[in-house]
Amino acid sequence: MDFTGGETYLSSFDSMAYLASFCTLGSKRDDILKFRLKKLYETFGPGGIRGDVLIDIGTGPTIYTLLSACESFPYIIASDFTDQNRNELEKWLKNDPEAFDWSEIVKTVCEIEGKRDKWEEKQNKLRSRIQKVLKCDVTRSNPLDPIEVPAADCLITSLCLETACKDLESYRCSIQNITRLLRPGGHLVLIGALGNTYYMVQQKAFFCLSLDKDAVRGAITQAGCTIQSMEILPIPERMAHSHTADSLANFFLVAKKETENSTH
Repeated sequence: MDFTGGETYLSSFDSMAYLASFCTLGSKRDDILKFRLKKLYETFGPGGIRGDVLIDIGTGPTIYTLLSACESFPYIIASDFTDQNRNELEKWLKNDPEAFDWSEIVKTVCEIEGKRDKWEEKQNKLRSRIQKVLKCDVTRSNPLDPIEVPAADCLITSLCLETACKDLESYRCSIQNITRLLRPGGHLVLIGALGNTYYMVQQKAFFCLSLDKDAVRGAITQAGCTIQSMEILPIPERMAHSHTADSLANFFLVAKKETENSTH
């Protein structure tokens, strides 16, 4: 399908409908969501990645990528291109009664961490540690322009670049752009989909750049990062999910930035 531009996201992306389809337990997508939650705990749990500043690029209206990370990073910056996604996240941060109910996801993460009864404390901790919610555009050399932020010890991006990049060249450029926000020696956590050409929100199709693992690995290496791990979750019943997306697999990649990127 044709690339979905930023103006379409700003005018017609329904954040709450997205959350209902992709971030609600009890659907056929539970295995996919739990794969990400478990890998995030493995990455940020005891003995894992820690530091001071964490930046999440393309947070969307979601919080799940930060639920384990908030135990290890006191200063978290969330970001998204789409105004309504940032507004939805702000509603949750303010404990707005109309915000999306994340309690089941938070309880699931706490269960993975071995402390299910601490879920309310977890929510409060994450709310206190998200310091900023900024607009981002991964196609810019500084994706958070004009805001200047401290160099990150860790950068997370989940299911963002596939939707923001129309071709492999722009995907490679966007990875170079976002890793400029990362200090040398810092870690990149990249969550994405393979073989995905679209996803659906309320019967509206949004473009995804179809990637294979070699394209992803090549883009990370080209950006001056060393891949430490890449785990792939195949999606065997692809057509059972076709009403939401056509992914062949999900992946979870951790890399370490070795050198400063060159400027373009």
